[in-house]
Amino acid sequence: MTEVWIECQNADDAAVNVIKNASCAALAHFEKGGDINVILVDNAEIHALNLEHRGIDRATDVLSFPANEGEEIAALPDGFLGDIVISLERAFEQAEEYGHSNERELAFLTVHGTLHLLGYDHMTKEQEDEMFSLQKQILDNMGLKR
Repeated sequence: MTEVWIECQNADDAAVNVIKNASCAALAHFEKGGDINVILVDNAEIHALNLEHRGIDRATDVLSFPANEGEEIAALPDGFLGDIVISLERAFEQAEEYGHSNERELAFLTVHGTLHLLGYDHMTKEQEDEMFSLQKQILDNMGLKR
C-alpha cells in the first residue's frame, strides 16, 4: 500500500489530489509501493534548500531526497521512499509559461520527483531520455498529455 503525505498550509484539495494521484501512478507503473512525503513550498524556501543541498544559488521547481540514497532504492519492500519538495509558486509559473494547466505541471513535477526516489536520474543524455520517456508514459496514462 502506498501512502502520500502532503505538507502545506495553503494547498487546495485539487492540488493535493493531483499530487497523490501522480505519485501513485508513477509507483504503479513499476508495480512498486512505498510511502512518500511531499512538501509544498514557495520559491524562497526551495531556493534555500537548493543552495544548501546542491550548492545551486537559485530557485528550482522540484527537489527529491531519497530515503536510502546510494542504495538499491527500488528494492525497498513498501517502505518509506523519501521526500519530494515542490515549489507550488514555481509550478504555477511554469504552467503559465508552458501553456498547460496547473494540474499537468504539478503532476509532472510529482512524477519527476517520484522517479528520482526510485533511483532514476538525468545526469547523462541516456538517463535523461529514459527518465523523460517514463514521465511521458505515466502522464499520458493519467490523461495529462502535453
